[in-house]
Amino acid sequence: MKKLAPLFVIVAAALWGIDGIVLRPELYSLPVTLVVFVESTIVALLLSPIYLRKIGELKDLKTKDWLSFVGVGLFGGAIGTMAITKGLFYVNFVNLSIVVLIQKLQPVFALILANLILREQLPKQFFLWAFLAIVGAYVMTFGHNIVNLNTGDKTTEAAMFALIAAISFASSTVFSKRALKNVDYGLGTFLRFLFSAIILLIVASSIGDINSIGQVSNHQWMIFGIIAFSSGGLAIFLYYYGLKKISASVATICELAFPLTAILLEYFIRGNILSWVQWLGVALLIFSILKVTKIEKTAT
Repeated sequence: MKKLAPLFVIVAAALWGIDGIVLRPELYSLPVTLVVFVESTIVALLLSPIYLRKIGELKDLKTKDWLSFVGVGLFGGAIGTMAITKGLFYVNFVNLSIVVLIQKLQPVFALILANLILREQLPKQFFLWAFLAIVGAYVMTFGHNIVNLNTGDKTTEAAMFALIAAISFASSTVFSKRALKNVDYGLGTFLRFLFSAIILLIVASSIGDINSIGQVSNHQWMIFGIIAFSSGGLAIFLYYYGLKKISASVATICELAFPLTAILLEYFIRGNILSWVQWLGVALLIFSILKVTKIEKTAT
C-alpha cells in the first residue's frame, strides 16, 4: 500500500479541485469565517462518535505533537482555508487563475519548511522534477502569458489571499507530517478538524460572523453536507493516509492535482478551452508528478 500512498494524496487534491469549482461557489453569500467554521464543525461532529473512544491514545503525546496539531488546525484548517475561500469570493469564482496560483507557490514554501522543520534531505533529481511540475502547472494555468494583476474585480486582493493560502497550506503540510508521527491517520483527521473548529469558533464569535448562521439556506446546508463527505472529511482522511507513508515534500507535489482538476473542470463545466500551450503544461505536470512520486527520499 505504501506504493499507492501518493495516489491517495492526488485523489484528495482532486476533491479539493471539485470543491473550488462546483461546491464552494454555492456558499458565496455567507461570511468566509462562518463557511469554514461550519464545514470544520460538521466533520468534527461526524467523527466524534468514532474517535472520542480513542482519546486514551493521546496520553503519550508530547508537547511537540500537540503543537503540530495546533499548527495544522491554525494554518490548514483556519488561515489557509479562509484565505483561499476569500480569494475565490473576491474574484466571484470567475478569474480562477489567480487563486490557482497558490498551488504553484505552495511547493516552494513546503520544500523550504520540510527542510527546516523536518530535516528532510532530498536527492538532486527531486528538485528537477519539482521545478518542472511547478513550470507545468504554471503553463497549464496561464499559457504563455504573464500573470495579470490589473484586471479589476479585486484581483490584486485575490492574489494577496492566494499567497497567504500558499504559505499556510505549505505550513500545514509540514505540520501534518509531524503531527502524524505518533497517531494514526484517522485520529489525526479528527484532531485536525477539532482544532480547526475550536479556533474558528473563537474567531467567528469574536467578529460576529457566528450570528449569520441563521442565513444559511437549506440548499447551502446540503452543500455543507456534501463537502463534509467529499472535499472535507473524506479528502483529509485520504490525504493523511497517504501523507503518513510519504514525505511532506513528495506530498506537496502530488497536491498539484488540485489545479489540474480545476482546469479540467473549467473546460467541462464552463466550456473554457485550454490552448495547445496549456495542454503541454498539463502533460508536463502529470509526467513530473508521476516521476516525483517514484523518488525514494531519505530523512535525517
